[in-house]
Amino acid sequence: MSDGKGDLWVEAGLAELARSGVEGVRVEVLAKNLGVTKGGFYRRFTDRAALLDAMLECWREGRSASIAQQTSLDGEAPRERLRTMIQLYSERLNPEGMAIELAIRQWARSDENAAATVASVDAARLRHVTELYRASGLAAEDAEAQAFLFYCFIFGQSLLFVERGPRKRSQLVAKSAEKLLD
Repeated sequence: MSDGKGDLWVEAGLAELARSGVEGVRVEVLAKNLGVTKGGFYRRFTDRAALLDAMLECWREGRSASIAQQTSLDGEAPRERLRTMIQLYSERLNPEGMAIELAIRQWARSDENAAATVASVDAARLRHVTELYRASGLAAEDAEAQAFLFYCFIFGQSLLFVERGPRKRSQLVAKSAEKLLD
């Protein structure tokens, strides 16, 4: 996939995954969405399973690189980095990214390879955030528990609808974030 053409198929696959789940990721659908023939697909991938593997690898690599970058202190105090991450995930909602995340998690419920990929990403996320909590002075066990709560909050808040609007949501997220940083 070094020439980038395979990446178009992977990107189209992830977009279709977000729209219609893994069942919707079919060569015919992707070719139509890309405006190309199915022959181009088979020059890049041996079969649909190879595409699905490439999609999981792309997502895993992207999420792992993202969390490593997001948790890098770059001169910032650990708690400030955590605060920045909370703001990043709660203020800049990424509907497409969340749709892909949810679709991959749904796929992982019935596919061992997808489940292993999700477990790998979750482990990396928890490891990096645990390190931030450790750097802020928490003992290992407490840091791990806080990291778990951090991710429960990060993903949970993005799924909840707050009936009193964006301002109330923002206030609630900020107050909740303070509890995660105490």
